Amino acid sequence: MSYSLHTRRRQRGVVLLEALLATLILAIGLLGAIGLQARAYSALSDASMRGEAAIASERLLGTMSNDWLNLADYALAANAAPSARIASWHAATLAAVPGATITITLTPTVDLSRTEVLVTISWTRKAGAPVNTHRITAYMALS
Repeated sequence: MSYSLHTRRRQRGVVLLEALLATLILAIGLLGAIGLQARAYSALSDASMRGEAAIASERLLGTMSNDWLNLADYALAANAAPSARIASWHAATLAAVPGATITITLTPTVDLSRTEVLVTISWTRKAGAPVNTHRITAYMALS
């Protein structure tokens, strides 16, 4: 009998220790899940901005292809004031992609049969984050 009493005394607190370890493991798992959720939200936000930039670029290229004779009016340097032809598009793009820097470069080809159009939309999702850039190159030709 003295042996079983001694064994029981040594086992005191083991259940409490197991409960503390289980709580610690659960806390580590929950912190990992919270971190994963934050990264997923960040990736979703970046994808949303990239989608808005793609839609804006395609919308501009569609407008430009219908107004080929005034193509030079669509050029835009970074942080420059847009021309009247693209002012509404520029404002809508800045509303969809806050803080964006937009450039539109027009380069005629050597034989002057077509013009290369490079639309670049860059943005930073949050301070200190790397700059995201969406570029689309298209060729406009009078058909």
